[in-house]
Amino acid sequence: MIGYVCKYAPLEIFEAMGTETGRIQPQVTNFNQADTLMHPNVCSFAKAVLEEVMGNDVYEGLVLTTCCDSMRRLYDNLKEQFPNKFIYICDVPRKVTGLSVKVYEKSLRRMIAAYEEFSGKTFQEDALFNLLERKKEAEKLKKTPEKKKKKIGLMGARASAGVINLLENHEAEVLFDLTCTGIQRKLGAKKEQVLFSYAESLLNQIPCMRMQKAVNRENYLEGFKDELDGIIYHTVKFCDNFGYEYAWLKERIGVPLLLVETDATKQCEGQIQTRVEAFLESLDTEGKKVTGRKKSMEDGHMYVLGIDSGSTSTNAVIINEKEEILASHVIRTGAKSGESAERIFREVLEKAGLAKENLDLVVSTGYGRVSIDFADENITEITCHGRGAHYFNPSVHTILDIGGQDSKAIHLSDSGEVTDFVMNDKCAAGTGRFLEMMARTLEIGIDELGPISLQWKEDITISSMCSVFAESEVISLIARNKEKPDIAHGIHKAIANKAVSLMKRVGLEEGYMMTGGVAKNPGVVKAVEEKLGASLYICEEPEIVGALGAALLGLEGLQKKD
Repeated sequence: MIGYVCKYAPLEIFEAMGTETGRIQPQVTNFNQADTLMHPNVCSFAKAVLEEVMGNDVYEGLVLTTCCDSMRRLYDNLKEQFPNKFIYICDVPRKVTGLSVKVYEKSLRRMIAAYEEFSGKTFQEDALFNLLERKKEAEKLKKTPEKKKKKIGLMGARASAGVINLLENHEAEVLFDLTCTGIQRKLGAKKEQVLFSYAESLLNQIPCMRMQKAVNRENYLEGFKDELDGIIYHTVKFCDNFGYEYAWLKERIGVPLLLVETDATKQCEGQIQTRVEAFLESLDTEGKKVTGRKKSMEDGHMYVLGIDSGSTSTNAVIINEKEEILASHVIRTGAKSGESAERIFREVLEKAGLAKENLDLVVSTGYGRVSIDFADENITEITCHGRGAHYFNPSVHTILDIGGQDSKAIHLSDSGEVTDFVMNDKCAAGTGRFLEMMARTLEIGIDELGPISLQWKEDITISSMCSVFAESEVISLIARNKEKPDIAHGIHKAIANKAVSLMKRVGLEEGYMMTGGVAKNPGVVKAVEEKLGASLYICEEPEIVGALGAALLGLEGLQKKD
């Protein structure tokens, strides 16, 4: 099999020679080998491809293109590591003119000659022509896909298989794919100029961001505006080209837009799932359809339990048909989220004086939501925090949620609908875990960190938010005999700077609220308020907001069903 990673790769040439081709979609957990072979600044996708190929014998070779410097470095490494495989890089012109098509045709002929020598196979132009004709006819006969609930466009860098699978599982139709590997070819060739016309069809796809006519991407979108529900824009970390296009689209396109940034490793899957599902939920104007355990109101009451399974705490809320909170509970998440959920299930039922048979519905949220077997439905924490925040304070428009392992900023409409959200990446900087590490370094309890920071006298600045580097910086400050309150204040200021930057990405609209366990830290709250120049609304128990939102959404679904 010949692997590829770019939509300009000449796949049909290999197929016409009887060679299978396959898109490389890395599923790696680390860059242990790639980091020893490539420069630290090479993009994570190129490293992921190198890791994938080094750990997989299915590929007899790879065909790359000169789309960026990282791909050129990948080619250099592959040639060195695999001298017995067919490793080739096609020089793709940036312009699409008669001359550039001729240049690319010559590049394809050089590639064909190299592969003939490598494989012992012979390329026939008639075979390519016949293959293209068959594909063209197959495209005409392709059935119109059945109508799906949501129509989504894909843009940016190479979208992972995980994103595609999530959309399919949620009955969303991909209207177009303008990512790096989103092939948009009009197949076909002239029999007397097969390679030239084939090269022309490759170059005349909707252009990627390196092509001179990238402006055509905007024109292409115009034709879909009326039926498009939203766009998922995927970028690989530090890939500036796509970052620029995303910023441009956000200002001008007028369609809901989700940015998903990854480093091409499996560790991103959890956050990808949360972001994509939350995005689809925000587009769902009909609301979540739910199935109750029994006929609602058969005993004159309706009881719904919401469980928020987070990384550090598991939270539960039970409400009745009047949206009244009957009981709430918070426990520490143990080694297994499912076991913590079962424990809190028993304990919150006991606090409410109910049995599990009394419950009409159980709705889960949080990172561990899919691990709760007894839940009837699951909804992302983005949607649930928005609904819970609106319940506590209908005037809230901008939410900052800092949990155990991530931070989120959420913007709400006047009616409490999520209109935009952003999450930090998989880095723990500024989260509850980060604060726990800082408290241990200062040899104080996590509950002491906030109060002592309010007693600061010297204004210390912590320059790094990386957990490892920040810990080293704090140790250095301790060695310089700095006071604990001053260091704690510096830590909280750094968190506030990061948090407000996150909030700015969704728009700072008055009516601010902070949720999550870190909202119990008065030092962080004060630092964020000073940075915002406004006060934060914090409910009595900020950790239950997500669980309450899950219960409320479940109740609304049951009432709509009735």
